[in-house]
Amino acid sequence: MHELREKAYKKVVNAWCMYDWANSAFATTIMAAVLPPFYSTVAGATLPGNLATVYWAYTTSIALLIGAVMAPILGAIADFAGIKKRLLAIFAGIGILFTGLLYLVSTGDWLKASVFVILAEIGFGGSIIFYDSLLPHIARPQDIDQVSTRGYAMGYLGGGLLLAVNLAMIMFPKVFGLPNTEMAIRVSFLTVAVWWAVFSIPLFRYVPEPPASGDPSLGVNPVVGGFRRLAQTFHDIRRYRELTKFLVAFWLYNDGIGTIIKMATIYGAEIGIGTTDLVGALLLTQFVGVPFSILFGRLARKLGTKPSIFLALGVYTLISIAGYFMSTAWHFWVLAGAVGLVQGGSQALSRSLFGTMVPKTKTAEFFGFYDISSKIAGIAGPFLFGVVGQLTGSSRLSIISLIVFFIGGMLLLTTVNVEEGRRAAREVELTAAVAPASR
Repeated sequence: MHELREKAYKKVVNAWCMYDWANSAFATTIMAAVLPPFYSTVAGATLPGNLATVYWAYTTSIALLIGAVMAPILGAIADFAGIKKRLLAIFAGIGILFTGLLYLVSTGDWLKASVFVILAEIGFGGSIIFYDSLLPHIARPQDIDQVSTRGYAMGYLGGGLLLAVNLAMIMFPKVFGLPNTEMAIRVSFLTVAVWWAVFSIPLFRYVPEPPASGDPSLGVNPVVGGFRRLAQTFHDIRRYRELTKFLVAFWLYNDGIGTIIKMATIYGAEIGIGTTDLVGALLLTQFVGVPFSILFGRLARKLGTKPSIFLALGVYTLISIAGYFMSTAWHFWVLAGAVGLVQGGSQALSRSLFGTMVPKTKTAEFFGFYDISSKIAGIAGPFLFGVVGQLTGSSRLSIISLIVFFIGGMLLLTTVNVEEGRRAAREVELTAAVAPASR
């Protein structure tokens, strides 16, 4: 019996991790490696100076702002009605559709590209809220760091494998029966959509939907119930003091991480590094990230989750400083490898640490707030990057300014009492369990 339960547990965990494998193709090919330089050199080819870089920064900011407004509302509704997987499917579908439509973008189509990217990223980001909210339900408390880091490792591997294929297509288009590099890049956008769709299937087949936290016998509309829950959370925000401090800390340091991910290749293109080097270096990041994501899960078991996050943020600070001096392709390769050492670990451990301080009755709602932190970070970082670049005519000062976010995030993270945050979550779960019995 124990072996059967263990086998079923592993099947669910592996199916959940496969969604990281599926959606990471969007994060690598679309947001990080191929689309930004394509936007700069093809879609934005008719724009003067560094205006393509600036418009790319504004495009990502708009997408993240829209997602940030929607996230906690949808999360509260998902918890109340028990529809996390259904909403995950809807947003994944939106992301997959508009990712595929990027195939239609060609020379000078920067506005069309921006619209498609905004809608695709709304779908991508929305699906991540509900995906992350399943983590505390499917992972045992003692395994949550390791499950989270395994998901990131799977994401690096899956996203990296497809990126390798796409890089081969871009470098040798005629081998794949494609007429030129531009068409190879556009076809790579289609491959991302197909990859994302196909490898999402295990999650929908094998991961169970957590129970609804609302009481259906009361006859409350899920939307109304969701808004009531959201209002109650704001009313009770003092109960989540440690969780709130962590969210602000995460907002600060994730600002730096998110901006490096989104702006690295377009910054490299601006200073004259070729597309092959840019995509190849990002591919290196993916494969370095596989073992080091898993390593950070083991490191958290030995050192603790917070100290492991501090270590990763210290490395990011050094990367931002080094980025100011970057001038050649091999510099970009070295920094991309350094990012691979810490990117997966820092994000996976942040996700799992947050998950341990969230009441299980409110996982989607709180991961909606967590997503807001990611979105605000994504808004502020690229927007600052764009403004500084527009004012100075160069993006070098933009990259070094990111150290403010890493240092500020680390300072605030030192004040977070994780055990107190976990205790508050248990109290909320207990209250929720007792409330139905008292009615």
